Amino acid sequence: MTHEPHWLLDWYWNNVSGENVSHLICDSLKGRCKLRIAGDLHHYMRHSCVSSEGPIHVQHLLVNGCGGAFLHPTHVFGNFSQFYGKTYDCRAAYPSFDDSSRIALGNILKFRKMNWQFDFIGGIIYFILVFSMFPQCRLDHILEDDSFSGLLMSFFGTVGNSFVYVLEHSFVSLAGLVLLLIAAIAFVPSKLSRKKRAIIGLLHVSAHLAAALILMLLLELGLETCIRHKLLATSGYHSLYQWYQSVESEHFPDPTGLRARIEQWTFGLYPACIKYLMSAFDVPEVIAVTRSNICKNGIQSLSRGGAIIYYASVFLYFWVFSTPVVSLVFGSYLYICINWLHIHFDEAFSSLRIANYKSFTRFHINSDGDLEVFTLAIDKVPKEWKLDPDWDAEAKRPQKWSHQRKYPSKWSASASQLDPVNTVKIVDQFIIRKTEKHDFASSNGSISS
Repeated sequence: MTHEPHWLLDWYWNNVSGENVSHLICDSLKGRCKLRIAGDLHHYMRHSCVSSEGPIHVQHLLVNGCGGAFLHPTHVFGNFSQFYGKTYDCRAAYPSFDDSSRIALGNILKFRKMNWQFDFIGGIIYFILVFSMFPQCRLDHILEDDSFSGLLMSFFGTVGNSFVYVLEHSFVSLAGLVLLLIAAIAFVPSKLSRKKRAIIGLLHVSAHLAAALILMLLLELGLETCIRHKLLATSGYHSLYQWYQSVESEHFPDPTGLRARIEQWTFGLYPACIKYLMSAFDVPEVIAVTRSNICKNGIQSLSRGGAIIYYASVFLYFWVFSTPVVSLVFGSYLYICINWLHIHFDEAFSSLRIANYKSFTRFHINSDGDLEVFTLAIDKVPKEWKLDPDWDAEAKRPQKWSHQRKYPSKWSASASQLDPVNTVKIVDQFIIRKTEKHDFASSNGSISS
């Protein structure tokens, strides 16, 4: 028994480890090691040696780490077949290869739900990638195109021009793109060649950049459409406050001049606080007015404070739009990698946080001296438990070990159909026959007692 299943991990990573254990098994035990068992990988797999000529150093290779906090895939290791120069066949896998591949689909459908914290960094990264693209002042060719195909061509042509602008003129967006590319290449597992890692990293970043540019252009088109239809940028920065003043003067007249005196007593803080508080809730108008000023007079016309307010306001809306997309793109990347390229097996399944598919292995030496191996499993782990009334009612005297009691567990599942007592099943069972001493002596020399 070892902590890690070297036979699987060495095959996967193209590595060689566990030399001391190999020396013990091959040079000292010489065929007496019938079973190697390990954990670490959170699934169950058993490989058995196919009959062949020559000595068999290990008959069975068993991995059971299903007690781990999350699940690991099995289909990634489906092509393992060679160990110690012998051929091995996969006799059992839990979950099955098909189920494991199907579970990986959750990276597309559930990644954001299970990893909502990823939204924070993902939205910031997307905004950095398109920071230099705001605002887009020349969108007439898109909005004025009559045909749908022409609109699409104009739209994606503008996306391509934005990408060229990032490469040729941008500083912030280009720096973010380069850093993201380096991180994406480094994120690809080292088992692949540098060329493949560079290609995968480049494709990964390209997908994120394309998504960010498309979202940026959609946001700008939405603002431009609202401005053209007089829905935004009609009354300046404080349109909401101006509306409030009109309503206040109409429904709450001040014939005594009380509001003017309050403004004088507070040194102008009374109306100023209301004005700027309302402009904080009128972010679309602030964006639209500032965008119109930039398109008319250039970015140089903005003060430093005005530029900070504009980009902060744009960031708020762009972050909301981008967070679902960045999770979808990254989840799709993990799905493609785990199912097609068989990489990122740790990241792709730990992100799903699957607590189901639990199992444990039990050994029993029967009356003939044979070792019987059973692996019991449950597909779905109950999330709600209750005190088992049968356990509570059972006599506590004389005191017995739990396995000797009729109701050994204090707890049972709240839903009886999910109770492990009712759902447990045997996913693998095999027997290792007892080997007589004279069999060892005939194949490996005499054995001293």
